[in-house]
Amino acid sequence: MKFGARVDPFASRRTMAVFIVAALVAAVGIGVVGGCFRWCLERLGELRAVMLEWVRTLPPALGWLVPVVFVAVCAVVGQFFARITPRAAGSGIQDVEAVWREEHDLPGPGVIPARFAGGLVAIGSGLVLGREGPSVHLGASIGSEVGRWFRLSDYERKLLYTTVGGAGLAVAFNAPVGGALFTVEEVTRSVRLRVVLLTLVTTSVAVGVSRYVEPGHFVFSVPAVTAPPLGALWIYVVFGLLVGLLGVGYNAVVMGMLRGTDRLRVPAAARAGAIGAAVGLLLWIDPLFGGGGDDIAQMVLGGQQLAVGSLLLYAAVRFVAGPLSYAAGAPGGLFAPLLALGALLGVLFHDAVMAVGGAAAAGVVGGSAVPFAVVGMAAFFTATVRAPLTAVVLIVEMTNTASLTTVMFAACAAAVLAATAVKGPPIYHSLRERMLAS
Repeated sequence: MKFGARVDPFASRRTMAVFIVAALVAAVGIGVVGGCFRWCLERLGELRAVMLEWVRTLPPALGWLVPVVFVAVCAVVGQFFARITPRAAGSGIQDVEAVWREEHDLPGPGVIPARFAGGLVAIGSGLVLGREGPSVHLGASIGSEVGRWFRLSDYERKLLYTTVGGAGLAVAFNAPVGGALFTVEEVTRSVRLRVVLLTLVTTSVAVGVSRYVEPGHFVFSVPAVTAPPLGALWIYVVFGLLVGLLGVGYNAVVMGMLRGTDRLRVPAAARAGAIGAAVGLLLWIDPLFGGGGDDIAQMVLGGQQLAVGSLLLYAAVRFVAGPLSYAAGAPGGLFAPLLALGALLGVLFHDAVMAVGGAAAAGVVGGSAVPFAVVGMAAFFTATVRAPLTAVVLIVEMTNTASLTTVMFAACAAAVLAATAVKGPPIYHSLRERMLAS
């Protein structure tokens, strides 16, 4: 199906007015649905924490079994929703990109309930998945369906599918500018005035509406940080280069897990159940091993000090658990786990610099690892997704750390350079190719 229009569909004032009304309705829709999705996930996270505390009171021979069975069942249920609506599987961002490039048709309305219910079950259970991918796809699908209600052309529905998807990301992270920029930099990869204006309108309305469901606040509470001295800029560049290489490795693990599980001659439900059981066992060992990663990220961003051994263990486990959870095939994204891993890498790098440089290093990079944790989130996101501007703006909006913008730009530029030098493809490019080939 081709979306190109021989004539400008907005040449008529009536057509333009109908389209604007449809865009506003879609923005309100994702504001309500996305806000409810985020609210439900936060409540499910609280219930999961209560459950994990309760199992500690059970005999050890029985306590571990509860989270193992619980997450396994939830993974199977989440994968079931994806099986009955295949385009609800995984992140969904690659689907939005494929539709924009006219490589795929617009999906049907079944994606919306499958994304919502499947995402709640899979992400809420503790799988290492993020809320942003389903939120983007929920927004995109709502935009397409509203366009159908208003009898818009395929070209106009594609515009809504793309731009309201960005509004979904904005709602997921309470980051309107980051959501709008994501549409331009990652999805369309072009600056078109019509797309930019539509994205700004839908994201602002969607975020405003969502705050009536879930009050707006910064995703992470970060203590006030001062801008690092210019003399420390080169250290952040080195950090960005290292993170760029790790990002390429992470993408390779994600795709490797997907290919590996595809080759297994077992039913998809059994595969999802086995992965869920493994993650459930990790949750029983330490709740910070599982989940989207907001908790572990908040710990390091809040300045809580962890032993180097613990940091290494958390980073190593989540480096594998994230791709493994994604391979379950349930609705869930990659963003949030990426950001948590980037924060851990930032603290580890700071600790390494301090161990090597001692007091001299403290005078350059400072005694707090928080700036490196913040920059690590942006740099690792950049290395995997290859959208540096979105990364910087998104992290600033999530952490309220505009003072670190300069070093974030330097680290993200270095991460792009390193990832490009070793020819590592962006993750959503690889996922889109895999989706189209299936």
